[in-house]
Order: sequence, then structure tokens, then C-alpha cells
Amino acid sequence: MCNTASSGSVGHAPGGGVGGSGDTGTVTEAPTTPAASAPRLAARDAVGQTPPWATRELPAETRAPGAVDRLAAVLREHPGTLVLTGAGMSTDSGIPDYRGRDGTRRVMPMQHGEFCASSENRQRYWARSFVGWQRFSRAEPNAGHHAVATLQDAGLLGAVVTQNVDGLHQAAGSRAVTELHGTLAEVVCLTCGDRSGREELQARMAAANPGFGARVRGEAPDGSRVSSQIRPDGDVVLPDDAVAGFRLPLCLGCGADTLKPDVVFFGGSVPRERVEACFALTDAAPALLVLGSSLAVMSGLRFVRHAARRGIPVMAVTRGPTRGDEHMTLRVDAPLAPTLERLVRHAAAA
Repeated sequence: MCNTASSGSVGHAPGGGVGGSGDTGTVTEAPTTPAASAPRLAARDAVGQTPPWATRELPAETRAPGAVDRLAAVLREHPGTLVLTGAGMSTDSGIPDYRGRDGTRRVMPMQHGEFCASSENRQRYWARSFVGWQRFSRAEPNAGHHAVATLQDAGLLGAVVTQNVDGLHQAAGSRAVTELHGTLAEVVCLTCGDRSGREELQARMAAANPGFGARVRGEAPDGSRVSSQIRPDGDVVLPDDAVAGFRLPLCLGCGADTLKPDVVFFGGSVPRERVEACFALTDAAPALLVLGSSLAVMSGLRFVRHAARRGIPVMAVTRGPTRGDEHMTLRVDAPLAPTLERLVRHAAAA
């Protein structure tokens, strides 16, 4: 039922990914050709821990006003640049990332094996997701998403590979978007493979759990409001006693309680064909631009390394260091949306 090697339709890590930004761990991969292995997401550091790469100090030139001008020049020289985005892309839309600017992990996401292990674990996930979806699904594209779509229209940017699972790039009008870690908008049954929409499932869970959202929309155990505890995967923090009263949704096809969002949880594998498609995009790209990702997860970092081996320009705009800085041709340490809007103005003035 939960064989990680068969995650062509089972498998997230938001925006997400899994995500800071947007990244929450590392991926184990076999030492084979780049596209031959399906990466498995594996969280290794605990909440509150800061990985060594995140403590590096970036050069002052990455924060200088001229850094954006240099980035704009590289994009003009390399039209159709491939884009790789992480959870930092969606923070201005109200969806938090997994890590702070200093790289410290904020939350530990649901693990694939944990989800598969018991009905109780799936009940906990779906109860938290049911409440979180009411806010997550209302998130709208921010200025950064719209800027990426505008830069695509201008020909400066090409295809987008996103580690996020929120669908906001498409909502902003971006084309050729590959959702590396899947999408929260769809649900798959791990027993029979039946697929359905997340909105449809939300309606079914609401009918089976009348008043549940109102009952738990009070305070979390730490005194904060539950509604403020949304996480990158779209779920929220809920006390155990609230979860215990939630009726778990069943598959309409086979009756099993093994419904899962069509995303790659940590410990699951990114579908091989999706990995191969992203390597093909990297091979065809004139340059690679990373937006809002700390590249802590190998599922995104591997494309940066591959682009660097090809010798094409590799650039990144995100706050603080990334795990892939050694491979970068150009780094911009600045807020994402204002930087992208500056690039739009550069394009308009060219």
C-alpha cells in the first residue's frame, strides 16, 4: 500500500515543498546517472536545529543594489531561463516556509511511513488538514508569482519547476509549471488508486464532521490561536483530544481509509518520470534561476548541481544562505517579491 518506490501517484514535502525556504531535509539517491534514481525525501535535522551551511555569511555584494542589475543583465543574455522555486515564493501569500531566514527548521512535517503506519496517524493528518485547508485554499498569488508570469511573457524566463504544492504559480498565469512534489489539490487512494479533487473531499469531511472546524478553532496548547498555526503542507496544529473525535474519510472506490494528498511526503519518492523531465528541462535551459528556496532538500539541489556541471549560469534570489551557494554564478540576498518586481521594470525598460 505504501511502497515508496511506486510513488508515481502516491507520493510531498511542500513547498514547500515540501517548500525555506521551502525545504525540510535531504534526499537519498543512488550513485547512478542523474535521471536514473527517484529521490527520496528524508528529514534529518530536528525542529530548532540549524544546519552548518545555513550559518555561512554571504558577501556584501549579494545585498548591494547592483546585484539585481547584474541579475537582469544575465537574464537578458539568457532568455528562457529555467526557474526553480521553493516555499519562500509563497510566504507573502500567507503560507509559511519550513525554515527561518537563518535556516533553522520551524516544523517537522508528516513522514510517508508515519502516514502509512496506522489509521490513527491518517486521522491526525486529515483532521489537521481539514481545518488548515479552509485557509490554505484561500491563498492567492502574491506579487512575486505575478512577476514570474510577467517575466515569462517577456521571454526572459522559461519553464518553472516548483517544490511548492499550492498551485499559486498557475493561478498567477505561469505556463509550463512542473510540480516536483505534487499538488494538494488532488487526492489519491493508496489502496485502489482512485483519484478525486481536494475540494470534493473537503465537502465530504465537512458533512461527516459537522461543527468540527468551529470546535477546534480556539487556542492551541501553547496558547496561540489554532488558525494562526497553518503549516507549509496546509495543515494546522491541533490538540490530540480534538483529533480523536474526527471521522476519517474513506475512499469512494474501495472503502479503505487510505486516502492521501497527491504530494510526496518525506520518506516518499519523487516519481522517476518527473525527475527525468526536470533533468531534461535543466539540460535544455540556457541558465537556472532559484527563487525562494534554501535548497536544503536534494530533490531541488540536484538540479542546481547538474546545471553547474553543464557550465550554465546558476543564480538565486532568496534571503540568507542556501545549501547550493558554492554552485552559484550570482546570488541576490534580498526580499523576493520586490526583487522580482524590479526585474519586471528592467524588462519593460529594455
